[in-house]
Amino acid sequence: MKRGKSRPSKDDGKGQDEPAILETEDLDKGFGRAPDPDTISLASVTAVTTNVSNKRSKPDIKIEPSAGRPMDFQVSVTIIECRQLVGLNMDPVVCVEIGDEKKYTSMKESTNCPYYNEYFVFDFHVPPDVMFDKILKLSVIHSKNLLRSGTMVGTFKMDVGTVYSQSDHQFHHKWAILCDPDDITAGCKGYVKCDIAVVAKGDNIKTPHKANETDEDDIEGNLLLPEGVPAERQWARFYLKIYRAEGLPKMNTSIMANVKKAFIGENKDLIDPYVQVQFAGQKGKTSVQKSCYEPIWNEQVIFTEQFPPLCKRMKVQIRDSDKVNDVALGTHFIDLRKISNDGDKGFLPTLGPAWVNMYGSTRSYTLMDEYQDLNEGLGEGVSFRARLLISLAVEILDTSSPDITCSTEVQVEGVPNISDNATGKIEEFFLFGAFLEATMIDRKIGDKPINFEVTIGNYGSEVDDIPTKPKSKKSKKKGDGDDEESELIQGSSDEEVNDDGELVSVSTTPPMKPVITDRNYFHLPYFERKPCIYIKSWWQDQRRRLYNANIIDNIADKLEEGLNDVQEIFKTEKAFPERRLRGVLEELSNGCSNFLELANKDQNQAGKTKLDRERLKSCMRELENMGQQAKTMRTQVKKKTIKDKFKQAQNFLQKLRFLADEPQHSVPDVYVWMISNGKRIAYARVPSKDILYSNVEEETGKDCGKVKTIFFKLPGKKGFGPAGWTVQAKTEMYLWLGLNRQRKDFLSGLPNGFEENKAVKGPGMHSSPPISLIYTMKQIFQLRVHMYQARSLFAADSTGLSDPFARVFFSTHSQVTEILNETLCPTWDQLLVFDNVELYGEASELRDDPPIIVIEIYDQDTVGKADFMGRTFAKPITKMSDEHYGPPRFPPQLEYYQVYRGNCTAGEMLAAFELLQIGPGGKADLPPIDGPTDMDRGPILPVPIGIRPVLSKYRIEVLFWGLRDLKRVNLAQVDRPRVDIECAGKGIQSALIQNYKKNPNFSTLVKWFEVDLPENELLHPPLNIRVVDCRAFGRYTLVGSHAVTSLRKFIYRSTDKSVNNWSTMEEIVIHTEPEPAVKKIETVVKLDSASDAVVKVDMPDDEKDGKGKKKRKKGGEEAEEEELDESMLDWWSKYFASIETLMEIIRAQEAEKAEAEDREEMDPEGGGNKKKKGKAKDRNKAGPGEGPPEKKKPKLDELKVYNRELENEFEHFEDWLHTFNLYRGKSGDDDEQNASDEDRLIGKFKGSLCMYKVPMSDDMCREMGIDSTMGMFQNIPHNDPINVLVRVYVIRATDLHPADINGKADPYIAIKLGKSEVKDKENYISKQLNPVFGKSFDIEATFPMDSTLTVSIYDWDLVGTDDLIGETKIDLENRFYTKHRATCGISASYAIHGYNVWRDPMKPSQILAKLCKDGKLDPPQYGPGGRVKVANRVYTGQTEIEDENGLKKQTDEHLALAVLNHWEDFPRLGCKLVPEHVETRPLLNPDKPGIEQGRIEMWVDMFPKDMPAPGPALDISPRKPKKFELRVIIWNTDEVVLEDDDIFTGEKSSDIFVRGWLKGQQEDKQDTDVHYHSLTGEGNFNWRFIYPFDYLMAEEKIVISKKESMFSWDETEYKIPARLNIQVWDADHFSADDFLGAIELDLNRFPRGAKTAKQCTIDMVLNEQDMPMVNIFKQKRIKGWWPFIARDENDEMEITGKVEAELHLLTGEEAEKSPVGEGRNEPEPLEKPNRPDTTFLWFISPLKAIRYLVCNNYKWLIIKIVIVLLLLAMLGIFLYSMPGYMVKKLLGA
Repeated sequence: MKRGKSRPSKDDGKGQDEPAILETEDLDKGFGRAPDPDTISLASVTAVTTNVSNKRSKPDIKIEPSAGRPMDFQVSVTIIECRQLVGLNMDPVVCVEIGDEKKYTSMKESTNCPYYNEYFVFDFHVPPDVMFDKILKLSVIHSKNLLRSGTMVGTFKMDVGTVYSQSDHQFHHKWAILCDPDDITAGCKGYVKCDIAVVAKGDNIKTPHKANETDEDDIEGNLLLPEGVPAERQWARFYLKIYRAEGLPKMNTSIMANVKKAFIGENKDLIDPYVQVQFAGQKGKTSVQKSCYEPIWNEQVIFTEQFPPLCKRMKVQIRDSDKVNDVALGTHFIDLRKISNDGDKGFLPTLGPAWVNMYGSTRSYTLMDEYQDLNEGLGEGVSFRARLLISLAVEILDTSSPDITCSTEVQVEGVPNISDNATGKIEEFFLFGAFLEATMIDRKIGDKPINFEVTIGNYGSEVDDIPTKPKSKKSKKKGDGDDEESELIQGSSDEEVNDDGELVSVSTTPPMKPVITDRNYFHLPYFERKPCIYIKSWWQDQRRRLYNANIIDNIADKLEEGLNDVQEIFKTEKAFPERRLRGVLEELSNGCSNFLELANKDQNQAGKTKLDRERLKSCMRELENMGQQAKTMRTQVKKKTIKDKFKQAQNFLQKLRFLADEPQHSVPDVYVWMISNGKRIAYARVPSKDILYSNVEEETGKDCGKVKTIFFKLPGKKGFGPAGWTVQAKTEMYLWLGLNRQRKDFLSGLPNGFEENKAVKGPGMHSSPPISLIYTMKQIFQLRVHMYQARSLFAADSTGLSDPFARVFFSTHSQVTEILNETLCPTWDQLLVFDNVELYGEASELRDDPPIIVIEIYDQDTVGKADFMGRTFAKPITKMSDEHYGPPRFPPQLEYYQVYRGNCTAGEMLAAFELLQIGPGGKADLPPIDGPTDMDRGPILPVPIGIRPVLSKYRIEVLFWGLRDLKRVNLAQVDRPRVDIECAGKGIQSALIQNYKKNPNFSTLVKWFEVDLPENELLHPPLNIRVVDCRAFGRYTLVGSHAVTSLRKFIYRSTDKSVNNWSTMEEIVIHTEPEPAVKKIETVVKLDSASDAVVKVDMPDDEKDGKGKKKRKKGGEEAEEEELDESMLDWWSKYFASIETLMEIIRAQEAEKAEAEDREEMDPEGGGNKKKKGKAKDRNKAGPGEGPPEKKKPKLDELKVYNRELENEFEHFEDWLHTFNLYRGKSGDDDEQNASDEDRLIGKFKGSLCMYKVPMSDDMCREMGIDSTMGMFQNIPHNDPINVLVRVYVIRATDLHPADINGKADPYIAIKLGKSEVKDKENYISKQLNPVFGKSFDIEATFPMDSTLTVSIYDWDLVGTDDLIGETKIDLENRFYTKHRATCGISASYAIHGYNVWRDPMKPSQILAKLCKDGKLDPPQYGPGGRVKVANRVYTGQTEIEDENGLKKQTDEHLALAVLNHWEDFPRLGCKLVPEHVETRPLLNPDKPGIEQGRIEMWVDMFPKDMPAPGPALDISPRKPKKFELRVIIWNTDEVVLEDDDIFTGEKSSDIFVRGWLKGQQEDKQDTDVHYHSLTGEGNFNWRFIYPFDYLMAEEKIVISKKESMFSWDETEYKIPARLNIQVWDADHFSADDFLGAIELDLNRFPRGAKTAKQCTIDMVLNEQDMPMVNIFKQKRIKGWWPFIARDENDEMEITGKVEAELHLLTGEEAEKSPVGEGRNEPEPLEKPNRPDTTFLWFISPLKAIRYLVCNNYKWLIIKIVIVLLLLAMLGIFLYSMPGYMVKKLLGA
């Protein structure tokens, strides 16, 4: 039932919550309450949107828990390349790690910017929460090999959830920043460019088209970070303080403990708890507290991580330490998004100190816990486990300070104790509950007595024998003496003294034996005595948190309900949805302003944390902002904008739900368990905030003091799947939670008319709560259930159908409809009457708020019990005995109710419900049941006349075309099938197909039948299509069936009158430019057929002055316009140009979208005309003249590249021939939904339907009059077999799923059509995941036998069978027969030779003539001056064409083609014709349903054999790479850093040589000779390197073919960017050479060399964008100076030398003509460099070395020494000979 739809209720008088209706009531009576015929909605969006009055709250319709159920996920990571890796001359490998799985790329040698382009796929089958918490880690490792693990360069971490939350679930071509986890001061260690995509089952990936990668070189602008995260992330410390835990379960998992107890008799606390925290892939643990149920840790775990972290959740787990294995006791996740805010006025993550509650498995002690997963945080906990006192703070680190620890290891340290009142003042809470009804108890447990247990935290739990007096509890908390405490309690007030008896909590209802309701369910016979429970508990008073959450939830609930109403109005196409939306927005803005007033109270409450304050601020900001936006939006809601505004309002809803979720818990949730004979069977969890009481109405929980219908579910994994769908029990339960002192009116919400029955008789009686309620008031009703029909039900039998019946439960009664066999769309048309239903309470309250009715639909099986097919809820319209049975409320209208099976929708049910009070006069006073009582249906009453829909006569015409792809049924092939059509009990059969193998088409095309259907189109029953196979001996087998749920699209609507009288209208002239613009965004002229304007379609202006602009640019800089050489162009030129255009259009659209959003934000008012300007701007952007002087695009003819399947662009080509899938077999359950539909598909029926009211109107007869046997299906071709040549072009495949162990695949194409199969096995492409095939295949086919084309990609294997990677199926028949003419795409321009040759055997003029003839138009008239007239339109265009020899001829083809390209503009018969195109189709693998295995780009041409034969197939074979030779002459170097110290003299010098190679060809590296002993860093070489290579111009890649390893079977082709690496080295003889510096030049764009060494600076590398760039493929020859660079100790780039080089590029032929020698060899030798004399080696010519060493450096020193020595010698000789001489002299000898 809808609020305010067909039933005024108490609140409506006040009209507070219904501004929409009040404001519009006088305008439009039909919208508000009058039950006009349209009041019947389609299935309510939520089944029971009722106007909840004061007594009952809404039930939750979805029962099954969805969390914790495993799903399929696929994570694909492409590592493209790395740049700027820190380190010298490395051999890097990239490791991709997700969770525990690791995969490595290959190793690239000696480079800091390796190029990999390797693709990895990880498959997982886990619950979503587990998946999204997995950490994806990219790390770069230097020189890893078999023997050593390599050294870590840097890592990057992000959780999978962050990727999944991106748009399209992926990052494309983004750069990840690497940092070193062991040294946080180090800064960036390099960048890895990658693509990451996460696909869950059923997601479709949008693959951005792989374009040329120029714009992604801007690393800073394309970082791998979610939006809003700054590029420079700082390091931060996360301090998680863990104080203590309470209420741990009394468990004992070790068997030893029992043995010990038996021997020693002592029973210590047998649990050794510790806390483990996981965050961003790291783990931290506190100490273990031995044998302790209330452990106190007072420790903090410190994580060091970059901020903001790319991991959403921190996992905190209490574990029990055990020698064998530790088990989790409870888990809590801290969601960082909820405890921080990244806005301008945001705050860092902060939490607490606050208690967090942990939930998990039941607390009863068992050795093997079957629900252990729940304690790990998987799935919804079924019981309270413990609570933990924690706080979290984050501190941003200043990495420059010296005393900082560098590593990111997790640290644990002690913290001081926390004061007791830090988390709030302890208050006494009171929980009261009353069970008013317990029904639908599963029959398995119906024979044992049943009771219910209610717990809040550990209070009320039987297992935990918690002391009821808070004495011990409090003393533990406060640590005071017990006596003082008890005295306080005793002496506090009289009431407490008297209360002594009352303090006992009653937490369980008395056991009671159930009574049978019907075959499936039992109920408890409560009758007038309703059992109650009450519990006192003590918690920190943090109600304010819950109050604020409740206010926001309340706003969100109202908003959701309003939006559901609006959606309903959309669905039923009623008038004025915008009025309702305006009302919803007004309500929202009022709610927001209300929040601002209420939320700011109790500011000074104890235990307020920083998070409380910050959250309050940010919630107030957000809601204020939202209120403002809602106000302005309300004024903008118009008919045109309503869809947008609706979306915006849905965003508001998501934001409100996010804000309402309170991260700091306070009071734990309430659990209600159903216990049968002491065994826990099923539970229900009630969030405590929903039942929390406040004096302010808005703050009260939505279920507080209301009767709520609660369904019990099975715990843990038992609740998954069908077991969880049967209701275990349904209770009507009343709950109230509040402070003990507020409890004076805790019973006020109960239905009136009861007396309290208390446990205590005597003095304390007045204040004690009742243990049961005795109802004295009882009303008697009759319930009438009008079950009309259901549709799209679940298929429960193997035939693909069901035998449905519905079972209706109301209170303790139930009834069943009849069983209808073999249908998914039963029309029961049955009235069920429930007599003497007793309901307790006041009559008036029951009128406004009757209990709900549960309807379950089952499938009857001959054996075994009925299968559950779905469930829905409804509220009856109630009439009291004194009211009149008549409009506006009665008779009730039929309404659609959504049927749910688990969490999935499983059909809709059309019914009405009324509850009539039986007054004092008995049943005689009830309105009579007047309906035709069909005798043949026996006692079954049909739905009465006022309620059943009004019928009128319709004729349904059926086009029977044929059956396709029928699979075997029960192992036998289908041979003689027939189609039966049935609708509303009437039907028709097709002709029998005599031999399905030979011809699967029907001989009679059109048949019709008449049927009575409801006037209201929304109530039309479904139409059932069934295929049966007629076997021998008159047996029939059902093959499959299909239900057409909505016939609306097949209702014939007569065409517009004005369209038919064309001839009288004026001419419309349309000019088409001779050269269609390349980069225009399509300018399409939509003309109203009746207008008589002369329209000129012009291309954007830039085309005209484009040439002028280009000339102007020539002055400023060399524009790179190249003249097109026709002979150079091929199909691939066209293809690449088209992809470029596609990218540009996408970019322009994105820019426009962004601009529009900015505009929306800037001025919400009147944004009309600005938008147009924006568009114009974007168009200019896209025009070729504008923008930066990029490569100008030469004019090229283009085709259309669709980045999805062609049929998606053209409504599946079902313009007149529809395909109905036939299903057989049971439906799968929800998680296998998509998969099973594929498996259940057993074939297809092709045909169509047309329905209209009879008798027909005149103009319809006129239209039909042509061929009455064909009815409405005029002008359709005949379905005789037809021979067709099918030509399949396969261009390339992208992102294939790896099939081999090495992470690659060897793909080849296989094509299957009917019996013909082509396997192109010998042309497999080795080790490629992005193979370019460039092949065409011709296959002959006969429609209708061969109509499905399957294109598969297989993986070639040397041994064993080839594996299927993926396949795609194309329905060729629909393409062949469609009006869109998909046989051969129409190109944009007409040519008879060259790359753009016309491929259709029919020329454009012939096609046009045929289209005019088929559409009953006059043939086209070609006039002089390049004009053609078709109907009332005149097109102009060029009339000349060149043939191969350049001769011009006259032709009309251009004109005809211009008309074809605008065919969709023609009224009535016009439609868009399929252009020349390439379509991109996803490849799927039946083993991995729903997950894409790659994509394939292809197109299909079809040529009927009875027409002229087509020419040869287009040559699309992949471009052969062109041979080039790059000659690099290294002339000189300068300023090279000096590495070596001289042995003798200590002088700095270097022995310089230069090494060079082309990227990817390291093994061909070439070295110059060595310039020894350079003292200045100058080196002279005159040395020539020669690099031959193969190059693809269009893709700008070098192609290398080489074997991957010595064991490889064949060569693998790699495509690598053309980059030249030049390095400078210092040669050493006895140790490894020293690397000095390097430069990498991208041959397509590198900085022009400097003229002199002086002008050569490091800026040439660092600020590339400001430098003039050159392209060697255009320039051919260039000489200049370039810098060598390397990183210094601080990781800064520094210049380490300069090189003068000359690059000369020649094509292969030129190189052959003028060969040159390597080094300085012949031919054309370079002269020897003129090196200084010092450049030689000492041990080769030692004398020369000595001469140089001695002579040069020590010349004067030696001379001085010689002179001194001479003098000394003379002196010595003198001294020596002196005495003798003197003696001689003296003696006179």
